[in-house]
Amino acid sequence: MEVRLKQIGVVRVNASDDEVREKSGQLEGYIEVFEEFAEGLDGIEEYSHLFVIAYLHRSEWRGLLKVRPRRLLKKGFREDELPVLGVFATDSPVRPNPIALTLVRLIGREGNRLRVRGLDLFDGTPVLDIKPYRPDYRAEDFKIPAWVLHDTREGV
Repeated sequence: MEVRLKQIGVVRVNASDDEVREKSGQLEGYIEVFEEFAEGLDGIEEYSHLFVIAYLHRSEWRGLLKVRPRRLLKKGFREDELPVLGVFATDSPVRPNPIALTLVRLIGREGNRLRVRGLDLFDGTPVLDIKPYRPDYRAEDFKIPAWVLHDTREGV
């Protein structure tokens, strides 16, 4: 089966790739929706948060199904201390289908441009879809691995 997706817009962030990596989830920028899809934004300003589904156009899958969560390197871990996990148990951009899911705060709408905070996507990243956050998306009883919870090496 062939799956086809249509790009509906693009991420615009005034930051280098290194800044995006360093300040992941803290950046402000825009989701610029192409004019042909702008009508689909009507009513979106009623929401405080949006899910952005994007295509990680610079990610290249090398056939690996096991990876190390490299974001922990910023938290003081050495590479040999990182757990080896299945790619689907991580948010690694290196995966068979390089699709990103990012939750952002909607600051405002300016025509076909959505000003958002919380971006972790590079400038020029293709946007595939936008969905509003709703309270029923929240999981009340969830479980995550200990390594996800720790901001520092203490306690791990």
